[in-house]
Amino acid sequence: MDKRSWDKVFAERFARHEDELKWLYCELYNADMQAYDYFVGMLYRAYQARPEALRALDGQREKNPDWYRAHDITGMLMYVKAFAGTLKGVREKLDYIQDCGVNYLHLMPLLESPEGRSDGGYAVSDFRRVQPELGTMEDLAALASDCHDRGIAVCLDFVMNHTSEDHEWARKARAGDWESQCRYFFYDNWVVPNEYEKTVPQVFPTTAPGNFSWCPALGKVVMTTFWPYQWDLNYANPMVFNDMTDNMLFLCNQGVDIIRLDAVPYIWKALGTTCRNQPQVHTLVRMMRMACEIVCPGTLLLGEVVMAPDKVVPYFGTVEKPECHMLYNVTTMASIWHTVATRDVRLLRHQLGQVFALPGQYTFLNYLRCHDDIGWGLDYGFLGQFGMDEVPHKKYLNDYLTGKWPGSLARGELYNDDPRLGDARLCGTTASLCGVQTALENGGGAPLEAALELDVALHALMFTLSGVPVLYSGDEIAMLNDDAYHADPLKAEDSRYLHRGDMDWAAAKKRGDESTPEGRVFAAIRRMEALRSEHPAFDAAAKVRLLPDNGNSLLGIERVCGGERLLALFNFGQFAQVGLPGESGEFTDLWTGETVRAEDVLVPGGGFRWVAKE
Repeated sequence: MDKRSWDKVFAERFARHEDELKWLYCELYNADMQAYDYFVGMLYRAYQARPEALRALDGQREKNPDWYRAHDITGMLMYVKAFAGTLKGVREKLDYIQDCGVNYLHLMPLLESPEGRSDGGYAVSDFRRVQPELGTMEDLAALASDCHDRGIAVCLDFVMNHTSEDHEWARKARAGDWESQCRYFFYDNWVVPNEYEKTVPQVFPTTAPGNFSWCPALGKVVMTTFWPYQWDLNYANPMVFNDMTDNMLFLCNQGVDIIRLDAVPYIWKALGTTCRNQPQVHTLVRMMRMACEIVCPGTLLLGEVVMAPDKVVPYFGTVEKPECHMLYNVTTMASIWHTVATRDVRLLRHQLGQVFALPGQYTFLNYLRCHDDIGWGLDYGFLGQFGMDEVPHKKYLNDYLTGKWPGSLARGELYNDDPRLGDARLCGTTASLCGVQTALENGGGAPLEAALELDVALHALMFTLSGVPVLYSGDEIAMLNDDAYHADPLKAEDSRYLHRGDMDWAAAKKRGDESTPEGRVFAAIRRMEALRSEHPAFDAAAKVRLLPDNGNSLLGIERVCGGERLLALFNFGQFAQVGLPGESGEFTDLWTGETVRAEDVLVPGGGFRWVAKE
C-alpha cells in the first residue's frame, strides 16, 4: 500500500505501532504478507470513513486519556427492547437516563440475530445490521450522537467468538464454499472433536452439552462451544481476524465508544488444551487495541472475562503493551452475594484485598447484577478453612437466595441446575434478591425496611470501589423479578429472563416519592453519585485499603486522596455495630453532613456509613 497517500494523522498513529503490529501479525499468521497488507489497508479505509464529529471526540480524549476513570461516571446496562422498545425509544428516554445520573450507557446485543436462536442477541447473523424490530444502523448512530451531545458514552457488545449459523459465512459454508468453511472448525467425523472434548470444559452442560454439533447439510461436525446455532470462528485464519476487526471498527464509526469483547478468553482454539486463555488470545486483543488507537483512539476495549482473578488480570496487558482498558470485577460481584447469604465478610475481605493490591491503573467495572446469572466461582480453598466445602456450600447459597432457607426473604431462581455435579447458578433482580419482593407480598413493615436498607447498602459498596459503577436498568427503582417470563415459550426455559423484564415505567414515575421503595432507592443512588463526584477520596488515584478486621460481619474500606480520608463501613450482620474501634476524633457523616465522634459511629444491621475527615 502506498503510504505516501495516507492522511498525516493516520500515518503518525500507524508509525507509533507499525513495528509491533507487523511483528505480532506475522508471528501469528506465519508472515502472510498478503493478509497483513489487506489488514493495514482496511485500517486506513476505516479511518477515512470515520465521521468528523467522532474524530473531534478522539482528539479530546487523546488529550485526556484517563477520561473513563473519572469519579463522576456512572454506567447503566440495558436491553433496548425491554427498556424502550426501539433505539428511537431509547433516544426519547435520554432525559430519564440523565435523571438517573448515568453517563455511560451499555446497550445489550442489538445486531441482527435469528428469533428463537439468538441467545439473547449473542448469535449474530449480520454485524452491520441492527435487529429490525429495534431499528436501523442509522438509528444507532443517531442515538450515539445524541448521547455524545449529553456527555454520555455508549457501550456495545461485540460477539467475536462465534457467529449465528445464519450468518453469510455460515450459509456459504453449508453450501459447500471452502473459503467460508475455513472460517469455522469443520471435521469429517467425530475423531478430532472427541479429542477436544477430553480437555475442553462444557459451558452449558445441561442445556447445551458438548462443544460440537452435527451439521446435516454438510455431513460434518462443527465446533459450537456455546449453543448449537453459534458456530465458533477460527482465528487461526487471518481473514477471520481481518474481517472481524473491520466489523468492530465499523461499529466504532457509528459512534460506539466502548467495545465489549464478549467471551474473549475463548477465541483461540488448540487441541489438547482447555481452549481458554491461550497466549494467542492476548496477541489478538493487543492487535485490536492498536487498531483502535490508530483508527479511533477515543474508543475503549472492555473485556468480558468471567473467570478467577488470576485469569482476569492478564487481559489488562502491561503498561508498555496494554490490551483491554477495562475488565469486569466478576469475582467481587459473586463474593458480595455470598456475603449477603452468609452474613460473613471474610471471603469478601480476602477477595477485595487481592483487588486492592493490583496496580492502580487497572480499571474494573463494578456491578451487583448484570444480564447473566450469578455463578459461584468462589475461592473454595480459602472457604475450606472455615468448613465451607464447595458442593454443600453452593447448595446453601442457592437455597438462601431462592428463599428456601428458613428466614430468607430472597427471591431468586436457579439457572443451569446440574444435580449430578451439585452445581447451579442464580438469577434475580437486585431488589428481589435483597428480599424486597417477598417483603412487599407479606405486607411490608420491618422486613421491607431491612430489604431496602440492604439494597441501598450494596449499591453504596459498589460506589465505594475504584472503577466504574454500573447499574442494571431497573435496579435504580428497585424493580422486581419478571415472573411472567414463565408463560413465554421463547423464554420459559431460560431463567435469566427473570431479571430481564420490561422496564416498569409506572414504577419509574414514583422515583420522586421517597416514601415508596422506588423513590427510596432512586434517591439513595442519586445521593451516592453526587457524593462520589464531589469528594476527592473517590478519585481513581486514591490509596485504598481494608480497615483492620472488626468481626466477621463488618467490612471497612479506607480511601485516601486529595487530603481527604474516607472510611466506608458495611454491616452484613443483623444488629448495629460500632464501626470504628481504635479510631478517635471527629468525622463528617457524608450522608447527613453531621459531625460525629469516632466512638459514636454505629453501622445499622444490613446498612452502611460513609464518614470522612480532612
